[in-house]
Amino acid sequence: MSRHTRKYQCKKSALLEYHEIIECIMTALDAKSPYTAGHSKSVSDMVEILCRLLGLNRMMHIAAHLHDIGKIGIDDAVLNKEGKLDGREWEMMKTHPQIGANILDKSHLLAPFSKIVLHHHERFDDKGYSYGLKGKEIPLGSRIIALCDSIDAMSSKRNYRDIQSFDFCYHEIEKNLGKMYDPQIGQAVLDHWPLFEQYILKSREK
Repeated sequence: MSRHTRKYQCKKSALLEYHEIIECIMTALDAKSPYTAGHSKSVSDMVEILCRLLGLNRMMHIAAHLHDIGKIGIDDAVLNKEGKLDGREWEMMKTHPQIGANILDKSHLLAPFSKIVLHHHERFDDKGYSYGLKGKEIPLGSRIIALCDSIDAMSSKRNYRDIQSFDFCYHEIEKNLGKMYDPQIGQAVLDHWPLFEQYILKSREK
């Protein structure tokens, strides 16, 4: 076994050992924001499904599990507000990717995921935040999380709207290929849409 292989396996093992700690942290976030309870786990699960379809490293689901950790630093009144956010509140909410990246940078183990978390609200057409990156300037993990994040948001009840239908979700993704979403990643989701429907329906039963 090469030195590089041993180093990779040790790192992978350490990440798996930390997974319970990560779940504890995200459970704390769920307690802070009841409207998004379970959101990070759902996004993480869908990222794992999508990475399997794309033949990518499934460890990326850990970054997905942590993508909203920065919301711990957002005022409860903003995080749990009934209705839409005003301009000041929205600007505050938009800081959560940077807060999350700063948190992850404190750990040598989790720091490799910080850039993925930092850029998970970028859009493929450069109209996202926090840095207005475009296309493949956006880390691959961020592009994957952005899509799964949207799927879970659309298929979940929020304090300002009800659950959207599967047809609505499908067509929203379809019309935003190359705009909000990486077109290749988005098409992979659409080509295997029944898998995502099945996951969502199963998760609702729990």
